[in-house]
Amino acid sequence: MKKKNQNAVHALLAEYKKAINELQHVIQDISEKALVFVIDNETQNTDCKSIQTILSHVVSSGYSYCIYIQNSKNINSKRPKKVNRTSIVEYTKDLDNVLEFTYNTLANLSDSDLEELDNTEKIMTSWQQLYDIEQLIEHAIVHVLRHRRQIEKFKIVLNNKE
Repeated sequence: MKKKNQNAVHALLAEYKKAINELQHVIQDISEKALVFVIDNETQNTDCKSIQTILSHVVSSGYSYCIYIQNSKNINSKRPKKVNRTSIVEYTKDLDNVLEFTYNTLANLSDSDLEELDNTEKIMTSWQQLYDIEQLIEHAIVHVLRHRRQIEKFKIVLNNKE
């Protein structure tokens, strides 16, 4: 049996893990009170009002990316419901579970499965963007990084309120 080439798959997974670990590091010292405190009352985006809503969004999105990939491979899956947690311990576990789910989703893919030039074979997202699998995982990585940065800014606001 020939071993499939997964160098690019493993590279994407390593970067995703790194991004999630960095996020987990940033949130580790957030109290339950700070977690739920509404920092941005002005935003219309309900996913960006507090650290809690951001983390729930990141976890939910992490599952969504995998569900898109699974569905594109005719594996009919449904994403778990979005849940607002009350502690960082719970979110840390959720992020670990998303990472494991992503590893399992990509386990049977080879590098040649990642890129798709034919738009009719790409994945259409709910925000009407077409992605191949590689682009979707790259988006997933940057999504975590962007929200990690947002949480870092929220923490500065929280520290200035104390």
